[in-house]
Amino acid sequence: MADNGAHPVEEDPAAAFLAQQESEIAGIENDGEGFGPLEGAGGQEPPQANYDGFEEEPATLNGDIFQESNGPTDSYAAIAQVDIQRQEPESLRKWREEQKTRLEALDSASKAAEVEWREKAKKELEDWHVHQNEQMEKNKTNNRIADKAFYKQPNSDVIGFVASEEAFLAESNGDSPGSEWERVARLCDFNPKTNKQAKDVSRMRSVLISLKQTPLVR
Repeated sequence: MADNGAHPVEEDPAAAFLAQQESEIAGIENDGEGFGPLEGAGGQEPPQANYDGFEEEPATLNGDIFQESNGPTDSYAAIAQVDIQRQEPESLRKWREEQKTRLEALDSASKAAEVEWREKAKKELEDWHVHQNEQMEKNKTNNRIADKAFYKQPNSDVIGFVASEEAFLAESNGDSPGSEWERVARLCDFNPKTNKQAKDVSRMRSVLISLKQTPLVR
């Protein structure tokens, strides 16, 4: 082969390796994932931003730049802004206050009425017990009188109206002074209260049944 006088240029392996490393480093810096230029990689310094007298230079920490935001930095201030945005209307707030006042008034009235009802029920119960005790004592007295007259009969196993009437007349014919008014008082009801309960007529009913079964012989 004829020689045309052009000699091939031999490539330096060291220079090629350095160029490849510089290219890879430049790619890492462009991706934004680097931590700054490596030592000996071109010796270039990062560009400095130009700030005039009206703007403040952003804060730096360990070489990183932090831009201050214009919004509120306090979390409570942000919550207050949200509360202001969500504030209920004036009409709704007024309605809530009126409802609260009305419910408090109803609650106070109900408590006062409850106390009054309790006192009234307590008094009525005490009056009922007093009346019940008086009526019980009166019934006991009447039953003792009737039993005494009954056992004075010749045949106590036979209930007779005439025998009981005679025993009552014999007792009423007593000559002891002052006994007349005592017997009259027994027949009278000095209790001013009216008895709402039904009258006990079981003894009179038994007398009538006895007279029907065994009529009197005159």
